[in-house]
Amino acid sequence: MSGTDTKKPETQEELVGIVAEAAQKSVKSRGAPKRITAKPTISGTAKALNIHRDTLYTWLKEFNVDFKEILDRIPASMSDENVEVLGNTYLIGEALVGEGNEVAHIDLLIGDKTGPVGKAFATGLTTLSAGHTPLLAVIRPNLPPKPHTLLVPKVTVKNMEDTGKIFGPAQAAVAKAVADSVEQGIIPADKVDDWVIICSVFIHPQASDYRRIYQYNYGATKMALQRALKKYPSLEKINYDKDRAKHPIMGFKVPRLWRPPYLQISLDAPSLEGAKKVISQLPGSDRLIIEVGTPLIKRYGTRVISDLRQVAKDAFMVADLKTLDVGKVEADIAYEDTADAVVAAGLAPPETLNAFVHEAKRLGIYAVIDMLNVEDVLGKLKSLKDFPDIVILHRGIDQESGRTCGLERIQMIRKAFPGKKFLIAVAGGIVPETAKEALEQGADILIVGRYVTQSRDIERAARDFLELTPSMREDIDLFRVHTE
Repeated sequence: MSGTDTKKPETQEELVGIVAEAAQKSVKSRGAPKRITAKPTISGTAKALNIHRDTLYTWLKEFNVDFKEILDRIPASMSDENVEVLGNTYLIGEALVGEGNEVAHIDLLIGDKTGPVGKAFATGLTTLSAGHTPLLAVIRPNLPPKPHTLLVPKVTVKNMEDTGKIFGPAQAAVAKAVADSVEQGIIPADKVDDWVIICSVFIHPQASDYRRIYQYNYGATKMALQRALKKYPSLEKINYDKDRAKHPIMGFKVPRLWRPPYLQISLDAPSLEGAKKVISQLPGSDRLIIEVGTPLIKRYGTRVISDLRQVAKDAFMVADLKTLDVGKVEADIAYEDTADAVVAAGLAPPETLNAFVHEAKRLGIYAVIDMLNVEDVLGKLKSLKDFPDIVILHRGIDQESGRTCGLERIQMIRKAFPGKKFLIAVAGGIVPETAKEALEQGADILIVGRYVTQSRDIERAARDFLELTPSMREDIDLFRVHTE
């Protein structure tokens, strides 16, 4: 996953040239239907270059190149402006604006009266539902905007107080946002009699400030319309943000391993309080993974993961079960106790590992196979139907002598499986000196135990690894400004 087949360009001009060529190739390879022109994407371009999309992001950032600049090098027939849209217009927009009980969340559809949106509009207006009665948006009584807009309350309207919020500030806000969007050119003026809008509106039962209800719903509706007409979000936006995002209402982050290298701290000592103490002293970094070690799980069970989340709720946690049998069952156990990844032993039979990997991926957690004491790593991997997300090249504690061995197997594995997406972790006596060598060989994850967990200065010990390379030193989201 971290290896690349395309050599890093040395100049901005060289970068633009190779990326433009790859972007054009990626569009042609997709085989878009006749009369519909495909748009180059960063993911598709990276695939054409045979590199990871995050590597391409890094190159673009380093040479200060906007991917939109690359599109300027693509022939005009491939640009967005020349895409021929077939059939009825069917656009979708969403936006959340504001705070507190008056927060506004708008979901909307906009499209032709003669298409599916028009049919849904007519059905909604003529099909009443208790507590969710659709109504036309009006700027004031007897003055609807164009395109005509149907409001649908998301929250059940239970009394006249709730009704007043919908038929007052919310109705007026949505209508005014539609009218202003036409005036400002967001909605094409020549489409106002051809299109209709369906707007789903959230009004909290405890919302009380009519001015804020109006302001927030106006802003959310206008933003949702802009997004719908621009077909927001782009695939690049989704791919870039999906592993960085945190839902504000959910209250916690579900981390993914999208940009190696990482430092994995192995909590092997069978002491819950000791493990919590180690976690609490680790530096704040998106590069850290917490491994709930086998001895710790054997003493407390997998429920210890939930206990550790009290001090690290957003951490990526690996349950090192070293599964040898009943792979599906043990993947389920780790999942139920909120593990983000689960580890099976490479010594397990292929049937067990196949069930293990399949179940982990079905559940949406990482399947990890630890090759401790596996003589033929390539043979074991080739015997599997489903490839794991992470492969660990591991030497046990009892085999350690201060240095790792077999790092050359990293490139050997990558060359043997060029079409697979996976991470390679190294474990066993990892210290900063051997860690640097492992990173140079292409390791994605450094698994470290006693060097950190038994240190008198846990934070410093962890930073000994986090400061090995420029990418390790960079906290992933440190300089990121969230904008829409």
